[in-house]
Amino acid sequence: MYKTNIATVQAGPFYGPMVCSMRPMTPEHAEIAKAITERMPNVHGAPVHMGDPWQIGIQDIMKPDYGDPVEIKPGEIPVFWPCGVTPQAAVEHAKPPIVITHAPGHMFITDVKNAELNDYLEAHKQK
Repeated sequence: MYKTNIATVQAGPFYGPMVCSMRPMTPEHAEIAKAITERMPNVHGAPVHMGDPWQIGIQDIMKPDYGDPVEIKPGEIPVFWPCGVTPQAAVEHAKPPIVITHAPGHMFITDVKNAELNDYLEAHKQK
């Protein structure tokens, strides 16, 4: 996962760079992945960037800020999605006395369908 130059929206003392995960794929598969994932904005949603990592502030794709590097084969491009590690980058700036968070690679998995999530979020939207 990589810290990017994409800024998050500050909330009180919490702010920082968006952290992204990266998956290499062919440009054709990247477009398919984008078309599928952009229909689910309440979860990870569409990629925030496809292609040149320098454009989002990543200096060396083989040196991630978190985790291990991923091999990019000839004909593949890097595709970046927002990552749940982003709050940890915001916590680094806020420096609260205690923090509870998740560990990369140990994400919450549920059988709640996206449609159910969307309905719930819509019903509880603050007006």
